[in-house]
Amino acid sequence: MLANMRTARSHGQTTLYGRLAMLMFASLAAVSAAKVAAAQDVPLLSGGVGFFTDTNNGSTTYQPHIEPLIAAPIGSSLLFESRAILLETYSPNGGGETGYSHSHYIGLIYMQGDYLATPHLTIVGGSFLLPFNTYNDRLSEIWIENLQDGPLIAGLGTMNTGTGVGGMLSGSAFSNNQVNFSYNAWFSSRSDNSYFDAERSSGGRASLYFPESRLEIGTSYDRLLQGKNESFFGAHVWWEPKDTGLRLRSEYGRGQHAQGYWIEADYRTHAGGGPDSWIGRLEPVFRIQQTFRIDSLGSDGVPGVNTQRVDIGGDYNLPHEVRILTSYGRQFTAAKDVNIWETGIVYRFLFPTWKGKTD
Repeated sequence: MLANMRTARSHGQTTLYGRLAMLMFASLAAVSAAKVAAAQDVPLLSGGVGFFTDTNNGSTTYQPHIEPLIAAPIGSSLLFESRAILLETYSPNGGGETGYSHSHYIGLIYMQGDYLATPHLTIVGGSFLLPFNTYNDRLSEIWIENLQDGPLIAGLGTMNTGTGVGGMLSGSAFSNNQVNFSYNAWFSSRSDNSYFDAERSSGGRASLYFPESRLEIGTSYDRLLQGKNESFFGAHVWWEPKDTGLRLRSEYGRGQHAQGYWIEADYRTHAGGGPDSWIGRLEPVFRIQQTFRIDSLGSDGVPGVNTQRVDIGGDYNLPHEVRILTSYGRQFTAAKDVNIWETGIVYRFLFPTWKGKTD
């Protein structure tokens, strides 16, 4: 539900006011540090506000949702960034009871510092999104994703928490007119802290992008270094044919106990006035995905039985960064087939924290 809770992590009910206080402290600390730094850009406050409904097997859940993000440059080589989540959930009572139950969650999704060491190397420290495959670190924001629910394999390689606590090296190893090679390599320590949950692991991602064909291919590896020391493998292919308005994205993931894939396509026509015309703002979306159990062991977040799912959506991109999301999904399993209807509206905001100086 709702992008597998955004990063395939388990959002428990833990110390609500403590998390809120920590979120406020982190944001204020970033702003204060930025104010005293010399010769720097103005920090930006961005994010999304949304309201979503999900009707699964006849039961409808409602979720107001806020994801604020702050990016605060400190000098010319340092960047502080953090994203938080504020989530309310209203779901129907089970067991034949009438009415709705209510739960809420407030916490930090990640909080990291970036040091721009060279044009080819960025050193990251703190709590960061694990860049295994592409969904977790590129597509999980509510103002970016085309469908409310994340892929069924989102938990593979991201340790079900979606984040690591430690360090990461990222950058572009080389780039020219024909190809760009980018990389990520990380190590995460184990953290049972309720604010920053993480497993001990290490891994990396390597990607090749071909500008002429607008094609990206990549592979990922992650190794769980605690418990049973499991390995995870991933691969992704993205393609955006030039001057077509079509985008194709796909991933494959395999763990020790399950594997699966997803393929997603969306399209915005360039005819009839372009993407900003009334018809160009309409964005049909299609996703197909399958998961396969290798065995019944492990808690990898993948469904416990072989599952197939097809989603057909129609998004509409209104002016002023407002999007309307609608979709219908049909999920097939050996246990039961269900229909999933989803709607939502998202507003993406972006503004400086204060007015910058003019020359």
